[in-house]
Amino acid sequence: MQVQLVNDGPVTILLIQRIKNNMTINQAQQQVDEWIKTVGVKYFSELTNMAILTEEVGELSKHMARIYGEQSYKNGKVYSKEEQKQMLADEMADVLWVVLCLANQTGINLTEALKRTLKRKLSVILTGMPIMKN
Repeated sequence: MQVQLVNDGPVTILLIQRIKNNMTINQAQQQVDEWIKTVGVKYFSELTNMAILTEEVGELSKHMARIYGEQSYKNGKVYSKEEQKQMLADEMADVLWVVLCLANQTGINLTEALKRTLKRKLSVILTGMPIMKN
């Protein structure tokens, strides 16, 4: 991943010059790891990241409840469909970021883990019997 740091007054903005199209899960894990080690300095502890994941899922839940559920935004704020989609995408990406961090910290290859999960799901469809988890 090639990055350029630009100082925008008191705020340093990270500009990503090249993001791979059709990024694999493995590539995403590698890019998150590279970012953590070069920009973020180090990973938070696993327990802290679990708390952050819970927070991020809560933020996603808030938007889901207001967009698809019966809750509304404060002060009656109404967002366009495109704004709603962007808010959901941003929160889902935040959730994914923390999951990638946790996978990296715990030595989990998410590509292989997802393959195993898909195999179990497919087994239920084909045989009606789930493959037991290892």
